[in-house]
Amino acid sequence: MPAPLSPITSAPAEAEEALDYPVTTEIDRRHADYKAATNAFYAAAAERIAAHLDAGRSVAVLSEGDPLFYGSYMHLHVRLAHRYDTEVIPGITAMSGCWSSAGLPLVQGDDVLSVLPGTLDEVELSRRLTEADGAVIMKVGRNLPKIRRAIEEAGKLEDAVYVERGTMANGHSIKLIDKTNDIAPYFAPVLIPGWSSRP
Repeated sequence: MPAPLSPITSAPAEAEEALDYPVTTEIDRRHADYKAATNAFYAAAAERIAAHLDAGRSVAVLSEGDPLFYGSYMHLHVRLAHRYDTEVIPGITAMSGCWSSAGLPLVQGDDVLSVLPGTLDEVELSRRLTEADGAVIMKVGRNLPKIRRAIEEAGKLEDAVYVERGTMANGHSIKLIDKTNDIAPYFAPVLIPGWSSRP
């Protein structure tokens, strides 16, 4: 989200609101404290945006990727769209940007694509990968060691591709089996192609 330039009390032609997401990486996502912190953040952020809208201002929320696909904006959308006229402009999802930058055909024909959060438990992640034709694993970060083990258990390590900053100028991709460390940003996906009948 953008850095703050002006407080809400001023009425310039343009103002930016910082929606500083609470850092909750030390708390398990299933824990009540995690849910309370994130819910409180989104509720407060939605009301700050609502104050601008109630004052007659137009508001744009900038979002990386597609706003309604694993995007933070969707939490604001469900709190505000029923109260205000809303237009969502589709974006390019991180996964499609990454498989395009890696030049990796992912699924075709009757292949089924599974999109899995890397935050799943290892056993569940492995089970879903075993059942998937092609797969995208999002939310990698510190989950990479677990993700690597789950992919190996599913017998798909040879085909897995790790992509980092895939839609940026300094982005790169590498076969996961060739990645020698388990250091990864949260937004680096792992792609597993399902296109088994390639020419």
